[in-house]
Amino acid sequence: MSFSFAFLILLVVIFAVVLSRSIRIVPQASAGIVERLGRYHRTLGAGLVIIIPFIDRIRPLIDLRERVVSFPPQPVITEDNLVVSIDTVIYFQVTDPKSAIYEIENFIQGIEQLTVTTLRNVVGGLDLESALTSRDSINTALRMVLDEATGKWGVKVNRVEIKAIDPPPSVQESMEKQMRAERDKRAAILTAEGEKQSQILTAEGARQGEILRAEGDARAAILRAEGEAEAIKKVFGAVNAADANEKVLAYQYLQQLPVIANGTASKIWVIPAELTGGIEQIMKAFRK
Repeated sequence: MSFSFAFLILLVVIFAVVLSRSIRIVPQASAGIVERLGRYHRTLGAGLVIIIPFIDRIRPLIDLRERVVSFPPQPVITEDNLVVSIDTVIYFQVTDPKSAIYEIENFIQGIEQLTVTTLRNVVGGLDLESALTSRDSINTALRMVLDEATGKWGVKVNRVEIKAIDPPPSVQESMEKQMRAERDKRAAILTAEGEKQSQILTAEGARQGEILRAEGDARAAILRAEGEAEAIKKVFGAVNAADANEKVLAYQYLQQLPVIANGTASKIWVIPAELTGGIEQIMKAFRK
């Protein structure tokens, strides 16, 4: 009885072990390679799968999501014999898990080495200035070469980005000095242009002011002359209308003599020639 019970327990344990080794759960966005007796058997997708224990073996799961790998800076010699350090980032995705396992030992290391050699070929045909200003073309060339080479590995290279291109320190210092000189030059040119424009505007404003003042003075003189003419015309009209006699005219003449004498611009008082005639008329008027 005890022997049968122990045998039953042993069978249960063996069944539990076999069952646990037969059932596998593959996470989402992952794939598993099943080898049966050492040979490729099938590719497992996400979900619950059953395999034959001790006969089938699952290789380490492969991540099917897009992955981002940043490679360390690589020294590259440009066409003008300058050593620059280039830092790259690769965006790739495994599309065929079987090829990624069996076509290459380590596809990440293969992508890194292929990136380094391609960088040296592409940047080696450019001078430093072209390399610094042609990142898009370098990225495109790298992506095309990598995508073509990694296709048989079951890897799709989606994007290649150059994070930094660092020239030697001496070249960086020279470039900074050149940029500083260019900025100073542009600043001096802008300052000179501003001063020139300011002087032109000031001179134009002064000229317009003089023209406006001259036009105002001329207009004022014309208006004063017209006013005086109109006043004289009205005075003569009033005199003619009133039929003033010689006594009134003589009296008005005498009233204007102090005004003539007190003029601020008069330095010498000149007696008009008509004064003698005016006095005679006054004397005649008062004798009557």
